Amino acid sequence: MTKILNETEVIDRIFSHIDAKTTDVGDRVWREPVENYRSEERFNAEIELLRRLPVPFCPSAALPEKGSFIARTAALTPIVAVRGDDGVVRAFRNSCRHRGMAVANGTGCARAFVCPYHSWTYGLDGNLKHIPGQEGFPGIDMTEHGLVPVTAEERGGIVFVTQDAPISNGALDALPEIIDPRQDMFDHGEYTDETNWKLMAETSMEGYHIKSLHNRTFYPYGLDNINVVETFGPNSRIIFPFRRINKLRDVPREKRRINGMTTDVFQLFPNTHLSVLSSHSILIVLEPVSPTETRTIIYRLRNLDPDGELVDLAIAKRDAGFVKESGIEEDREAARYINTGLESKANSHFTFGHYEKAIVHFHETLDDHLAKATSAND
Repeated sequence: MTKILNETEVIDRIFSHIDAKTTDVGDRVWREPVENYRSEERFNAEIELLRRLPVPFCPSAALPEKGSFIARTAALTPIVAVRGDDGVVRAFRNSCRHRGMAVANGTGCARAFVCPYHSWTYGLDGNLKHIPGQEGFPGIDMTEHGLVPVTAEERGGIVFVTQDAPISNGALDALPEIIDPRQDMFDHGEYTDETNWKLMAETSMEGYHIKSLHNRTFYPYGLDNINVVETFGPNSRIIFPFRRINKLRDVPREKRRINGMTTDVFQLFPNTHLSVLSSHSILIVLEPVSPTETRTIIYRLRNLDPDGELVDLAIAKRDAGFVKESGIEEDREAARYINTGLESKANSHFTFGHYEKAIVHFHETLDDHLAKATSAND
């Protein structure tokens, strides 16, 4: 597990920034070609990369009991993840071995997966259990016609899926414990926007825009361009402090608790971020559909209070409603407008400065991974 700042160290750094009117900064400027958001070739390379990396599929809390499953498309591939009778999460390509139809849809709890086309039946372990009219398929080997597995791992309260031959990038080794096993999921959903997935991702990687874009929503409670930014492995954490953190100045340093005083956004490379807010946490997976379309999958979980108890559900839902109807909607609109502006030919590059340290880290890491993947294929 990686070492990131503890809450006392974070509070110290935030107070230092507030007093000095500074923020965490990077040491270089990055110029990202606009064509990298528009290119079909680049998009296809990114999809191939997503299939070879351990990518968050859902929180562990989304599969709370034996038989719980989620079926959705990840990196343009139909995948179903399920918790087996032994409590282990497994994932499979969601395609019947008879004629290729999906054997599961949406979310639910099942004792087996029955293909709706011809009722071929698969166990939660993916093994083919039953073929109606099996005499019509002489010589078929049942053991060779189970659902095709992909790698599934549970780390830090998250289910990661790796679809193809993996590229080792240390992402999971660098992952801190973020989601407590006691947290439960109270809501999930998805929406689609006409924008490149990276434009959507960039909206949550810096606090330079808070005062301008979120002037009437987040900014009245937050601070202007004051953030703690840490990178660990290919990932990063951006901490957005609330103004009320100043109440801790009169609390002895060893008794200060950061709960409810910040929003912590963990960027889990490449296409996921986990936001830890006052009363709830949000796991957001950005699924690229095309260079100009992104489907966003959202899972919302209740946080624990300072006593280690789950916060009241009504409070968590109220917190989630504010975030959804304000900041998230404003970020989505910004990403859509930027995507439209790509066609204006006003910019050959986008320039990310010292205040956008996490975005620079993201693009450097993405370029490095794509280059290594290309070399491996040559």
